[in-house]
This record gives sequence, structure tokens and C-alpha cells, in this order.
Amino acid sequence: MMITDVLNEALKPLNISNDEFSELIIRLLDYGVINRDESQVETVLYDRYVQCSDIVLEYLSVLKITVQHDARFCFIRAFPPGAVVPGLPSDEDSAFAGGFRVRPNQQEVAVILVLRVEYEKSLREGKVDEKGCVLISMEALVIALNNLLKRSLPESLFERKTIFKHIRQLRLIKIKNELDLETDDGWISIQPSITSFVSDDVLSALYPAENSGNVELADVAVDELALEGQQ
Repeated sequence: MMITDVLNEALKPLNISNDEFSELIIRLLDYGVINRDESQVETVLYDRYVQCSDIVLEYLSVLKITVQHDARFCFIRAFPPGAVVPGLPSDEDSAFAGGFRVRPNQQEVAVILVLRVEYEKSLREGKVDEKGCVLISMEALVIALNNLLKRSLPESLFERKTIFKHIRQLRLIKIKNELDLETDDGWISIQPSITSFVSDDVLSALYPAENSGNVELADVAVDELALEGQQ
């Protein structure tokens, strides 16, 4: 029996067609993440995943791809073979740790790490909304980026928008208006999925750097995340 026939038999009781299943798999592998609150398309795909999650997991297990599902905040993230998955034991025998698509560059990684630190702070202080999101002003982000990593955002608005566009594509932030990127008065919503993107080990490496002002230690954390190959 061909794999398509087996898949058909498994999906039939769920009223999910092969095309619909393929759409879900392709989107998950293409983007690496599906967030129910992101759009109507991702709402449909997330709900479809919930229907057929066992089939998706079995299907992708052949490729050694791990899927993490956060039912509380309604997002799923796919990790390539060898990637470190927060909350799950690592596979030391995995053949490689490459990503599905282009990895974030160092500028993007630096911003992601600072966003993760700010998210953790707000989480500890209870400054998280009912969807697990945290608001941060551009001004606060710029200050934190300088304090923690001694870095700054690009002067070029185009470069700045490119950085946040990619981070948004990773479903780590939401920006209501692109004008928020042009002024310190703008706001960014950090999504709870950032906790599955930056491992606890990387995060813990940042806190000593934050407390001691050790830029070299912080740079190590930037390099670690850049090499993890989560995307």
C-alpha cells in the first residue's frame, strides 16, 4: 500500500483531504511556525493541526523533525533534526543541526535575545496579557540593546524595517503599524512563542552578562543562538 493511500485512510475519518494536509505541512515547514492569532489562514491551519496532530507527528518523525505545540498560547513550531527544543531532551545522535530556511543574521539575533530578556522580565513581574504577550516600546528596546549588548539599531530605516520584518516572519513579534518602527514612541508586542525560539541555556548566559556588563559573555550568547539553526 502506498503512503498516500495510508494517509488517505488516516485522514478520512477527520474529513481532512490530502491537499489540506499538504497545505498544513508545507506551511509549517516553510515558515517553521504557525500561530493561531497571526491571521485567518493560520487560524484554520492551527485548528487543522489540532485535528490531525498525531498524523502530523508521525509523518514528520520519519524526517526526524520535532514539533512543539503550545496549547495555551495556540502556536506550533517545527524544529529540524539536531535542533535544541526547549523542554525536550536533545537528540545527541542526530545527523545535523541545519535549519529549514535562512537563519537570522547577527543583528537580528541580537534583537531577538534582548526581546527574550525583556519578555522574561515582564513574565516575572506579571506584566503579561491574557494571550501571553508583552508590550515593549522602541525606546526601551533601544536602551536594552545598548545596555546588554552594547549594540544599536541601524540608522537606516530600511535596514531597521528589514530586521523587524524577519523577526515578525518568525512569529516572535507583532507590530500594529510600521510607523512604530520609525519613532521611539512606537510599540512592539513580544509573542510567547519567543520562549520556544531562545533556549533556557542561551537565556541564562545573558543574565550574568546583563548584571556584570560583560559584553563578551553576551556576544557568546548571540553566537550560540546564531549557530543553533532553529530556522
